[in-house]
Amino acid sequence: MSILIYAEHDNTELKAETAKLVHAASQIGGDIDVLVAGHDCAAVAQAAASISGVTRVLVADASCYEYQLAENISALVVELADGYSHILAAATTTGKNFMPRVAALKDVAQISDIIAVESADTFVRPIYAGNAIATVQSSDTLKLMTVRASAFDAASLGGAAPIETLTQLHDAGLSSFVNAELTVSERPELTAASVIISGGRGMQNGDNFALLNGIADKLGAAIGASRAAVDAGFVPNDMQVGQTGKIVAPQLYIAVGISGAIQHLAGMKDSKVIVAINKDEEAPIFQIADYGLVGDLFDILPELEAAL
Repeated sequence: MSILIYAEHDNTELKAETAKLVHAASQIGGDIDVLVAGHDCAAVAQAAASISGVTRVLVADASCYEYQLAENISALVVELADGYSHILAAATTTGKNFMPRVAALKDVAQISDIIAVESADTFVRPIYAGNAIATVQSSDTLKLMTVRASAFDAASLGGAAPIETLTQLHDAGLSSFVNAELTVSERPELTAASVIISGGRGMQNGDNFALLNGIADKLGAAIGASRAAVDAGFVPNDMQVGQTGKIVAPQLYIAVGISGAIQHLAGMKDSKVIVAINKDEEAPIFQIADYGLVGDLFDILPELEAAL
């Protein structure tokens, strides 16, 4: 068996999801190739080659791949697909954008959001917002999967895989990059942070989210929010954690004023340690929390910051 992994990157830095995909692929078994498609992405290829378990790195370096437009990337992956039994991509914006196109063009089913590998043809994925777990067996000769990277540990470094250059150019001409508006923050990115503190509707307004800043600074944490807080206009939606937001699995997750709706739990329940602060002792969040503190967050947060 041969496995192709699509590398998650921004042309300068390899994202942590790629090493986690390598770990997932190692549980399937077989040679593991990593595809780096971008522009001026030599540093990304070198980083991918250093992941233990990678057999080789394929680099498609061209201007048509710079912004990883789904039409162009899917055509490239389809051309490469015949040599592989499995193709994996992270369940991120990029992976969710181009992988369904590959599945349609290859006329095979896509298995989305896998969280475990049972065998080379059997995989586990959540359904119904995480309320149920499905074990899916595929009889397709080519198995296409998006992987929930938060469910897997990262593969170790120390490899030295050979790097091969691809010459295929696919510019469908159907879409073009206009611009990207990126949020600039000194805090770690939500999906990569080892500590996250999130606020919910209990914060009452956006100004009160400032109560989380001091704690986040002392813990080196990212700040997130529940959908209720985002929908109420307290904070922008790029802070949303949950089924319709960002899926996270930090070492420590602190939920402040979050009741624990199933959509939010689906996005953070894989966190290693969960701490809940809520004045309602019947809040569902306490059912999955490792540590729970019942009380008024406006009293507790200043005390927590002072203690830290």
